[in-house]
Amino acid sequence: MTEMLSSKVADTRGMSDERVVEHPAWAVLKDAVEAIRPAQSKDGSIDFEAEDAPSRDAVESEVEQVCVAVRDLSSLLPHDAAYHEALVADLRRWAAGGFGVPDFLDSLLAFQPAQNRQDGLQHLVVFPMYTQNGNPDRNLEAVVVRMVWPDWLAELERTRYDNPLFCGITFEDFTSGYDTNSAVLFPETVAVREAPPRFSWGGIFCDREAARFRRVVDAACDVTSLELPETARELVSDQARCQQAFVLWDMVHDRTHSHGDLPFDPFMIKQRQPFWMYGLEELRCDLTAFHEAVRLEADGYPQGRDVQFTVLLDRLFRFPVTGERNRNYDGLGGQLLFAYLHQHGALRWTNNKLAIDWNLAREVTVRLREEIEMLYRAGIDRPKLVHWFKAYELVAAYLAPHPGSTWAKGPDALDLSLPPRKLVDDVLPDEFPLSMFYEALAKKLRSVIASTKGITAEAAVRAAA
Repeated sequence: MTEMLSSKVADTRGMSDERVVEHPAWAVLKDAVEAIRPAQSKDGSIDFEAEDAPSRDAVESEVEQVCVAVRDLSSLLPHDAAYHEALVADLRRWAAGGFGVPDFLDSLLAFQPAQNRQDGLQHLVVFPMYTQNGNPDRNLEAVVVRMVWPDWLAELERTRYDNPLFCGITFEDFTSGYDTNSAVLFPETVAVREAPPRFSWGGIFCDREAARFRRVVDAACDVTSLELPETARELVSDQARCQQAFVLWDMVHDRTHSHGDLPFDPFMIKQRQPFWMYGLEELRCDLTAFHEAVRLEADGYPQGRDVQFTVLLDRLFRFPVTGERNRNYDGLGGQLLFAYLHQHGALRWTNNKLAIDWNLAREVTVRLREEIEMLYRAGIDRPKLVHWFKAYELVAAYLAPHPGSTWAKGPDALDLSLPPRKLVDDVLPDEFPLSMFYEALAKKLRSVIASTKGITAEAAVRAAA
């Protein structure tokens, strides 16, 4: 089985004539970027007057190494030629300007991976950027990725789930900012002089998502004595199959943010609002992917059944116990799904053993999605603050608020003369604490969760061996 898994991963990665990361120039580029990163400030600039700062000449030399390596590697990637030309120009302009706050808008606009979504296509990406759920600073990063775009997924995107900006990708190699929990490559994280009118792509690393899913779910099933159906056990043991499930899940999830009966104030606009609103939006998108996966299974797509298992198991096991308890909206969504399934009889924790009625879980999960959709439809006719309270009521019907919560006491406990964004200050960092079940599970899985930092498909396959 292990040999078969390794073969599948290798086949996915071997579709180009030559792997970028096996070219000598990649090691040169990577080392040069790693030499530059420690000198950078939070905004990406370099203060040469700072203690232990390198000389400007030394940094200029490293930047030139990056430029030369990019040109050497670009011959392997003719589809990115325009981007690499702009990238070299941005790097040299940054150096010529004294390494102030970097501006890579020109190269960002030239990078258009969504215009050529060919399965197995490689990209060399270099930007000053922060890595979401990873490094918060705009350091220079280099990452080699490979597109995941099998024919069946391309057909679904063309006929059912139009999402022209979505890119499913896998890691080939990366610099330190991606040796973290980050599993996305987003253009809005790049340092630029001004935000472009619109972004034209977004990348999700389905290999990292699949690898950490497999490791955490395997451990969680052992801790809780959950017996998975045979098809789910096979899914958890297969890295390549999990990647296929995650790329479909992510594609449907991503488009859902702009589809449906959304309130006038869309969730995708950056704004201050209580974190349970973000939690409900992310959960709505995941449950929509679950709903579509049920339909896809009925239409003969085996990936549909796999997406149902990945949504449920990832949401139930990994989300609630991952990250800090500080406005953790993804964790909240997982807690809500668990409580909803439990209180509707689809999930039981009895005699220190977890059991799931999978058929009932499917029905109940669809009902939770319907409740959230009803909240959204009604929200179109409500003021923002009323909508926030109605959303709070939905969550609090299944999860106990913190006993010290001001919001739990209702509108009379808040100063309603303040604008809604100011009332967000009254939200506790952990407004809905973990249940006793999840507190115990978090302790059991702490080391497993920590071990998924920087995980790759290869590491997951090696661990399975």
